[in-house]
Amino acid sequence: MSDHPERKKPTLSLPAGTRSGRTDDAADRRVRSGPRARRVARAALESSKHPAAAADDACPPTGEPVREQRPETRTSAPRDARPRTERADMPAADRAGARSDNRRGPRPPRPADAAPRTERRPHSTQAEDHATFAPCPQGLELALVDELHALGFDDAHAGRAGAHFTADWTGMMRANLESRLATRILVRVAHGPVRNEDELLELARSTPWERWFGAEQTLRVDTSAVRSPMKSLQFCNLRVKDGICDRLRDLEGERPSIDTVRPDARVHAFLDETSATLYLDTSGESLFKRGWRLDKGEAPLRENLAAGLLALSGWPADVPLIDPFCGSGTILIEAALKGLRVPPGISRPFAFERLRGHQDRRWRDLKDDARTRILPELPMQLAGVDLDPHAIAAARDNAHRAGLTEDAVYFEVADARDTCPLDERAGWLVTNPPYGERLDLEEDRQLWAEWASTLKREFGGWQLHVITNDLDLPRKLRLDPFRRTPVYNGALACRLFGFQLVKGSFRR
Repeated sequence: MSDHPERKKPTLSLPAGTRSGRTDDAADRRVRSGPRARRVARAALESSKHPAAAADDACPPTGEPVREQRPETRTSAPRDARPRTERADMPAADRAGARSDNRRGPRPPRPADAAPRTERRPHSTQAEDHATFAPCPQGLELALVDELHALGFDDAHAGRAGAHFTADWTGMMRANLESRLATRILVRVAHGPVRNEDELLELARSTPWERWFGAEQTLRVDTSAVRSPMKSLQFCNLRVKDGICDRLRDLEGERPSIDTVRPDARVHAFLDETSATLYLDTSGESLFKRGWRLDKGEAPLRENLAAGLLALSGWPADVPLIDPFCGSGTILIEAALKGLRVPPGISRPFAFERLRGHQDRRWRDLKDDARTRILPELPMQLAGVDLDPHAIAAARDNAHRAGLTEDAVYFEVADARDTCPLDERAGWLVTNPPYGERLDLEEDRQLWAEWASTLKREFGGWQLHVITNDLDLPRKLRLDPFRRTPVYNGALACRLFGFQLVKGSFRR
């Protein structure tokens, strides 16, 4: 027996003297019309001719007496035939979903060779923890792990050209907003063994993409591999795209459009020797694109690499900083934003804002909370010099777009060999000087000898950190580095040399 109280069934209002839906007096019977009434009339006519057969037609096999019905006037689809007590057990959300399903229009016809439909259930991703990967320039992995620990992701650990950590959807948004070193924030949505392209297709088809995006959004798929046995990455990319589109077509009757320039949803597939991992890109444009750098000098650093150089150098955000080869000002602008505690993603859009289930209010709250921590002014002085007037003009424009005033960062057209400290306090020199094809042999020899004299004379007690692909730079400066950190400037293998400057001394 059901625990729920039995609901009263609707009954007909019958005249006095009726029993089991039949009246004792034919004269008191109400006049009816419609199919049911005609069947009853035919049964009465047959009973006069064949009484035994009429008795069988008048009652169902269960022995339940026939009850008269009101004329049928309903024009909509009939109600669910299940008992009302069963429908009462349904959650309110399911009952609402059942009502909306009844109002839904006809679906387009399914292809004959379509895969079986997968039941689509509403599922929230907001409170669920996700395995997440944050790629970064090679050489910044440990610095990125330290940054993620500071943001509260305690399980962060280094991986190949990035860091792994666990985050819920709010943590993912915060990592996009506040990470200065990551290139993207990728949420892992599927992982499995893959031996050929068909198994890759099935992995993509079995992944619940409908939780994050659908046929109404545009899509882009990128594929990379390390020691994968697959013969063609382009074909693997096509297989992943087909698996995603096939699933959404089966569920929603339509495939998403492909947009390789500004897609609403971007999927990354990574292949190794035996498996494949599918990631949902929550960032969109790379995180080093902060939105303020439009003018680029010669051989510019990406913003997250510039922030990484500051982190690797150990620069405290409260001591003076000078870049004697500042170019378009990337290192100094990143230093100023870090010193002011301005989140690097505060002024740019993200891909997760266009995904299903995006909590816009929660996202606004995160940004508002970050704005409350921004300092009104810098606690130190920042300055940059460069011989190229166009580079200095670009640096000033970039700083202005980043919301920095001339009081925050000072730029001047000058020679590094004539640079002096800002005040009596010792600080840091962090720079990306010209190297390689930008200097001929004679210029190279003269520049480093004269700049070394300036460092000896003016910057005793300072630290110097230089990124270069010239492994002979310490010998040219006649200085002993206390640190050599391998880093990559794009595809170019470099070193970040760290020197402790002592007034009036050189390495013999």
